[in-house]
Amino acid sequence: MFKHSPAFSGFAVNDLTAARAFYADVLGLQVSEQHGMLRLHITGSRPVLVYPKPDHVPAAYTILNFPVDDVDAAVDALAASGVNLLRYAGMNLDERGVMRGQGPTIAWFADPAGNILSVLENT
Repeated sequence: MFKHSPAFSGFAVNDLTAARAFYADVLGLQVSEQHGMLRLHITGSRPVLVYPKPDHVPAAYTILNFPVDDVDAAVDALAASGVNLLRYAGMNLDERGVMRGQGPTIAWFADPAGNILSVLENT
């Protein structure tokens, strides 16, 4: 039924202005706005819809992953922009908060709405 539908993903935030600043200025994504919602223009994909939801509760899982060639360089860039990595108890994280040796090298961080994002090494 939907084989040829140009599907896309979306998620909620509680503050569209803060989300726009974070995704555009901190992460460097192209962001557009239409009908009171944002579109994140991600390379090689359909845009991701970001919509306002005043009573937003962030998911307890990763909603958006950014594959990179060098996780350490991405972590350095995030830190330079004031973004803190998330640290999960019981996970094998190094001193910087990067998980290595259990699948792809990966680090997690959150957007201003508390949505969980990651940078993970291309494999």
